[in-house]
This record gives sequence, C-alpha cells and structure tokens, in this order.
Amino acid sequence: MPDVASVKSELTMDKSWDTGGVSALIRSKCANGETPAFLFLGRKEAALLTEHLSDAFGPESVNSLHDVYYMGLDAVMIDCESFVFAGGRKTVRTLQDPIARRPAWRDRETEGIWQFRV
Repeated sequence: MPDVASVKSELTMDKSWDTGGVSALIRSKCANGETPAFLFLGRKEAALLTEHLSDAFGPESVNSLHDVYYMGLDAVMIDCESFVFAGGRKTVRTLQDPIARRPAWRDRETEGIWQFRV
C-alpha cells in the first residue's frame, strides 16, 4: 500500500471517471514486459469508478470494489479522501505460456532461398 503522505497522487479527477487518464497512467508505467498490478484509489475515485461501472454494467453488478479489476489492474480502495496511483508489479507471462514455447513459424520457401546447402 502506498503511503499517501509521501506518495503523491498521479491523477486528479473532478466530477467523472477519467478513463483516458487512467489508461495513459497505466501505459506510462509499462516497461520491459512489466505492468502495474494495482490501481490504488481514494474514497472519491472509488465512488467515481463504482458509478462509472454501474453506468456501464448496471447498478446491481457493482456492489463494492472488492475483487474488481479495471483495465487489468486490481482496484484497491485506500482510506484517504482523494488518491490515484498505479503500482505493484505484474510481469507478462509469455515465458510460462505453453503457446509461447512453440518455435517461431518459418516460411520454408523463403527460408530455403537464404540457406546455403551443401
């Protein structure tokens, strides 16, 4: 959990949920196959996200933000008035994925042109 006294909020929202801002924040934190794992939200932003998801999926589908993932990040509400922070670390699972272990596809005809055959 970030310390809200020493860690500054990375995004400010006024009266509505800022999907583009959150998306840009997540993209800014992605590097070398790693992405943030958590989206930490203050009470104000948690309420805005709940309202945003209720508008999209219906009010009965969002009772709380417990176990809610938004744009691939686990949404975590922290006890402060206003705060947005993307943090933690989630690595891309390409090395553990069985499909990723398959050899790369090669075009035999094109590859045969460039191979020296004895």
